[in-house]
Amino acid sequence: MKISPCSQLSFANQIVSDRKVKDVFFSQINQLIDWKPLARLIKQVYTKGSSSTGRPSYEGILLFKIELLRTWYGLSDPEVEEQIKDRLSFM
Repeated sequence: MKISPCSQLSFANQIVSDRKVKDVFFSQINQLIDWKPLARLIKQVYTKGSSSTGRPSYEGILLFKIELLRTWYGLSDPEVEEQIKDRLSFM
């Protein structure tokens, strides 16, 4: 059964697009910080695992950004994990 794409926005699409406008803080951070040099620096010291077993490891820059969120919002490790799962602005 083929599902044809719908050109009309769904309720969820509208909520997400409205939410993006309100996330000015993260937009400003992305304008202020050039992530590419940081990613290169992190890559030099963070060895991403390449094991064929287990879950794939995360990129070092992603882990760094998560640490920034944890620090800025005063979250514990479990709290930041929950917020990442729950908040669109953290994605």
